[in-house]
Amino acid sequence: MVEPRESDELLARLRADGEQVLADEFSRHRLRLWRMVSFRLDSRLRGRVDPEDILQEAFLDAVQRLNHFLANPQTSLFIWLRLIVIQTMQNVYRRHLSTQKRDASREASKARDEFGDSTAASITAFLAGQLTSPSQAAMKQEQLAQLDKALIRLSQLDQEVLALRHFEELSNAETAEALGIDPKAASVRYFRALRRLKGVLEKLSAYQRDDSQS
Repeated sequence: MVEPRESDELLARLRADGEQVLADEFSRHRLRLWRMVSFRLDSRLRGRVDPEDILQEAFLDAVQRLNHFLANPQTSLFIWLRLIVIQTMQNVYRRHLSTQKRDASREASKARDEFGDSTAASITAFLAGQLTSPSQAAMKQEQLAQLDKALIRLSQLDQEVLALRHFEELSNAETAEALGIDPKAASVRYFRALRRLKGVLEKLSAYQRDDSQS
């Protein structure tokens, strides 16, 4: 397990001038948190929910909960903020979608996590969104289908490690902390997942380069 840690200096500043220091730290991490929201946002909410609104709501919640964090800082501040953003996404997901009537498509989505698409679906949707040229649509769809099959073969933990490292761009230490696993285990899982997906990811990257040059 990862030992939670945050610098004594930052904790002291948070205790002395909580809201201002929290605002500064949230601003410092904002791009990383925005990247996570954009990657994880449920496909049914894209175009209906602005990631910036989610971040603003999450910041206000963090202000309200700061004293609770300071009373027992068991994670780094960034990982704590990321958790609050995830919880905010869960709330937004429920507000927008919980009133929808259950139908066959919703029954088929039981594999989704609490705040939207499964990690595998988020990875596929993210990569598909990077490929905009229609010239190779059939080939890209074939590769995305292969990616889906390859992702399903990974354990949920391996999918999460891949998502955190490769798409949210967390460090190995942050990934280990977020998932509550040993950093060495996180590193092994990441490179194992990349190795299993290497061929498909390389082909998709080639299509992305072609799109950017067209």
